[in-house]
Amino acid sequence: MPFTPYHFGPSGFIGLVFQKWLDVPVFALANVIVDVEVLVVMSFGLGWPSHRYCHTLLLGAVVGALWGVAAYPLRHLFKKIMQILRLPHQSNLRKMVVSGVLGVWLHVLIDGACHFDVKIFWPSKNISLWQVVQRHLGKERVQTICVAFFIAAIVPYAIAVASHIRQNKINKKTLGKAQD
Repeated sequence: MPFTPYHFGPSGFIGLVFQKWLDVPVFALANVIVDVEVLVVMSFGLGWPSHRYCHTLLLGAVVGALWGVAAYPLRHLFKKIMQILRLPHQSNLRKMVVSGVLGVWLHVLIDGACHFDVKIFWPSKNISLWQVVQRHLGKERVQTICVAFFIAAIVPYAIAVASHIRQNKINKKTLGKAQD
């Protein structure tokens, strides 16, 4: 399965904690966009490995930057979605590009820990994150950590929502006093 939910825990937690500097929707969706490569490889029977060039830090940065640029026209839609989620959303092109790159890199690191065919330091094929992680943690623990991050994301989400609601109340009171 090319799109796994394990990426949303770490991306949600990190995106929410660093939402001042990251565009949360772009960052989170960058963790899905990069798996289009796996879907294409599987759909067209291109053989092994299923994680190829986009699952590297070098070309992943290009994919993330392109995603950030492509997402820029969707910033108003993202803002509406964030309003529904009661989260603040201020964005610009630079923030979206940086979020895209960092989101893809996070995805690559997680996949590098879980899949032996991910060569994050390509063109060097000698360094494997998978070997190190499997020796010390194992895939199941990495997946457990990702789930734990998903649960942990509830804390910064609750804080952000409470802060957003409080700020809206302050803004309404200030606007009401200014109209009097």
